[in-house]
Amino acid sequence: MTDGATARSLAGAAWLTAGALPRLLGVLDGDGEEARAVGGAVRNALIGMPIAEIDVATTAVPDEVVRRVTAAGFKPVPTGIEHGTVTVVVDKHPFEVTTLRRDVETDGRHAKVAFGRDWRADAERRDFTINALSAARDGAVYDYVGGLADLEARRVRFIGDARQRIAEDYLRILRFFRFHAAYGTSDHPDAEGIAACIAGRDGLDRLSRERVRMELMKLVVATHAVPTLISMTDAGLLLRVLGGVSYLGSFENMAKAEAAAGVPGDPVRRLGALAVMVAEDAERLWQKLRLTNNEHERLVSMAEGWRRFSPQFGEQASRALLYRLGPGQFTDHALLGWARSQASANDEAWRALASLPQRWTAPQFPLKAADLMARGVEKGPALGAALAAAEKAWIAAGFPNDRASLDRIVNDTSSR
Repeated sequence: MTDGATARSLAGAAWLTAGALPRLLGVLDGDGEEARAVGGAVRNALIGMPIAEIDVATTAVPDEVVRRVTAAGFKPVPTGIEHGTVTVVVDKHPFEVTTLRRDVETDGRHAKVAFGRDWRADAERRDFTINALSAARDGAVYDYVGGLADLEARRVRFIGDARQRIAEDYLRILRFFRFHAAYGTSDHPDAEGIAACIAGRDGLDRLSRERVRMELMKLVVATHAVPTLISMTDAGLLLRVLGGVSYLGSFENMAKAEAAAGVPGDPVRRLGALAVMVAEDAERLWQKLRLTNNEHERLVSMAEGWRRFSPQFGEQASRALLYRLGPGQFTDHALLGWARSQASANDEAWRALASLPQRWTAPQFPLKAADLMARGVEKGPALGAALAAAEKAWIAAGFPNDRASLDRIVNDTSSR
């Protein structure tokens, strides 16, 4: 075997042999240059997990990559060419193609790199062993840092000196926990990694809020998010990231409630369960993590509304809330109310409440201003008030749609 080659093989894997990737590798791999799939695609393929995106590494320098792919009719986009990365679009599928490199200088946020041709050196500059695997066109898998053994053990481990890897990019602190939540099986992350994260915690303050938000949103929906967040809390890191108190019990209950209600895990909803009790918490997170306006508004709504939810209020009251809030906000509020109640994840009443948007679609209010004007209500404030009263009466009556009920509501509200 050549340096780094292993007995493992992905020969025959559909993503390597069909579609856009083999066409791209065919253009880059040959005539004195070598190209392989690297990172997450190889890692996930080896353990049977879905492949979201495929990155390619090559010995060819960026200019040569651009020349080759252009000649082949592909579209090159210089998305990070100063770091050796060209995005190549093949049949509408984008691939990040990066020249082998080594770090010349790092400051914890950015790195200056030099291009090279050494696959081992390129692997050793990456963050975790399980992310440094590569696969050639023929399916041969290359491992220079013990990634296969760690992948088999479902262990997330820094390559080489953990403190040095973190000093190169402090975002790796959050990535360490995020990858453990997604790929680790133990409740306790690698001890050396934990120690290095604690030692480098001050570096978190140097990161952009957008990068922190991105990692946190991925972490909270990962398979093993609950024990991972507990580990972050024990290490004194979660408080630093959130800037306030975390509610781990509420977070754990939210994950259970989502599963019981048949609702996919949602990062904003889980962030609300983890860190939002009152509206001020939502404001703090908005600034701390630079959330989008929509994310901020959802958290504010959750903070203000979750206490209003209880299956004891009955089906009609719940339908009225669903009509007013819409399915998205209703689900957020109901699940957070459930997560912070004393009920178990098997509570049928809460499950029925949380799943109401799946069982019932709120109708549109069938009355118009013209219906009231026909009964003598004049345009202006009186018409608006009468229409609002009619809608309120229609909701209280259980959303009727028959003509007799609607006429009765119009007559009652127009005569006031």
